[in-house]
Amino acid sequence: MAAMKPRTGDGPLEVTKEGRGIIMRVPLEGGGRLVVELTPAEAGELANALSEVVG
Repeated sequence: MAAMKPRTGDGPLEVTKEGRGIIMRVPLEGGGRLVVELTPAEAGELANALSEVVG
């Protein structure tokens, strides 16, 4: 029987450039990660939208 470990998100937020795309890995509450592939234009739009909210 395998030991049970608490699920705490699988690491920090990561953003890497892979080929022509940008990969964003966001840890989720309860475990696991959301992986999103963005184009540079989409990443720019996301950055603008986040800066409007954050200030």
